[in-house]
Amino acid sequence: MDRKIILTTLAAALMGFIGIMLILPLLPNERAGLKLFPWDVERDAAGTTYVFDLGIGNSTLDDVRTLVGDEGKVNLFQNPGGRRSVEVYFDDIILSNLRADWIITLEVPEAQLEAMFERGLRISTASSGSRKVKLDPADVEQLSDTPIRILTYLPWKSLEPRDIAGRFGEPAERRTEESGVVHWLYPERGMDVARDTDGGVVIQYMNRPDFERAMALLPKAPSERTPDEAEQGTAAEAPTDNDVPTVPTDT
Repeated sequence: MDRKIILTTLAAALMGFIGIMLILPLLPNERAGLKLFPWDVERDAAGTTYVFDLGIGNSTLDDVRTLVGDEGKVNLFQNPGGRRSVEVYFDDIILSNLRADWIITLEVPEAQLEAMFERGLRISTASSGSRKVKLDPADVEQLSDTPIRILTYLPWKSLEPRDIAGRFGEPAERRTEESGVVHWLYPERGMDVARDTDGGVVIQYMNRPDFERAMALLPKAPSERTPDEAEQGTAAEAPTDNDVPTVPTDT
């Protein structure tokens, strides 16, 4: 190609790029002024947990997509016990200058889960026995108006205990898994903040039934143990900040 043609083409492309950059600041950015933080959580009189202007059980997948500006990756999961759930994964979301991954567990009726499982295009099985199902696009499209059941927020930034206490406040109680994961529990807001030894944090927002179900999976608090259970307790159950938090999204 003639050198003059190459230079002319590059110059035109550069001018086009500059023009786009000049126009972009004039375009409306609905998310630019949002001040929605993971510690701003409340529960109304009806028992609905609100965070990021989303109501757990009220807001839909489409509401989340509009908020974060991303479609997310939708899959159906089946745990080794056979329980199924639909989860939508949003990778590298920046909201209010905070970077995190989001996982939305949807409130899908059991009959619909069964039908979607049967129509799945591909199934992969993990070493744990859990199964991941790639859904038919028609089923994915029908999920837009499905309510949120659980919102899981995974900050990219590590947090020290003082950071959690400073932003989220002191929890009603702390529970520690045998692995060492510490759960900071806020039942009045439907929030569970789990922290590992490196400061990695997983935050889950749930309405009361799912929050109580998740708490039932955790070790009992010292005050709830019987004398025999207390005697059998191990050092791993003491309040520490170790290991990797688990995300019970299949509850």
